[in-house]
Amino acid sequence: MDIKTFGVVGAGQMGNGIAQIAAMSGLEIIMSDIKTEFVERGLESIKKNLQRSVDKTKMADEERNAVLKRIKTTIDIKEMSAADFVIEAATEHEPIKFQIFKDLDQICAHPVILATNTSSIPIGRIAAQTKRPEKIIGMHFMNPVPVMKLVEIIRGLATSDDTFKTTRDLAVKFGKTPAQANDYPGFIANRILMPMINEAVYCLYHGVGTREDIDTVMTLGANHPMGPLALADLIGLDTCLAIMDTLCDGFKDSKYRPCPLLRKYVEAGRLGRKTGQGFYKY
Repeated sequence: MDIKTFGVVGAGQMGNGIAQIAAMSGLEIIMSDIKTEFVERGLESIKKNLQRSVDKTKMADEERNAVLKRIKTTIDIKEMSAADFVIEAATEHEPIKFQIFKDLDQICAHPVILATNTSSIPIGRIAAQTKRPEKIIGMHFMNPVPVMKLVEIIRGLATSDDTFKTTRDLAVKFGKTPAQANDYPGFIANRILMPMINEAVYCLYHGVGTREDIDTVMTLGANHPMGPLALADLIGLDTCLAIMDTLCDGFKDSKYRPCPLLRKYVEAGRLGRKTGQGFYKY
């Protein structure tokens, strides 16, 4: 399948990162969100990232300008009708994602693959919202997208071989390393990572150690590049909670029960870096 125009629904942290690397690979980009301020903020983030590359002499001014010219922003999801491949990167909330896929199924031509950047919701559940389940696939990027090399590719029950191959090849075109995961809640990355983060929150909740000591143990003792509490702040505590709820609901196993402290922070609006305060202040 010849992909020239790439659609991204959602201009937040993940969406604008995906739009950036897709534009850097030479594709024309349509990046949408529900408000003008959201797409403007997403485009500004891309500009800052590209400028950092210019400042570090990793990119020429001309290349940066060319990348930016390939990115079109909109608040009208109907403009995704011009895309050859669309990925959804909205908030990790089932009703929102389901409605986006119902809309895209009506808007996009039938040959168009509709991918989701969901970090935990089963692909089959999303595919069931459309009349093209064979064209639905998970394409789970890691945060921050321009830096992290991994993309999880998740096939739903009905995902076709052609859809999988096209998506895998696209990940490689973006300079990423694809890894295939089967369609279970949390897939591979978050089924392993999120319970670890949740257990770190339990350690803080039970007073086993301070936030600094918990993170120090895992950075210096387990050689992690970032402590689990700092990582949770980077991911977003609301996203962490949503993933743990999906794991708990999907497996019906108490080991996936979200820590009450995690839920308390989310309810208080302490979501991490994006709000200026989570387990740490920013």
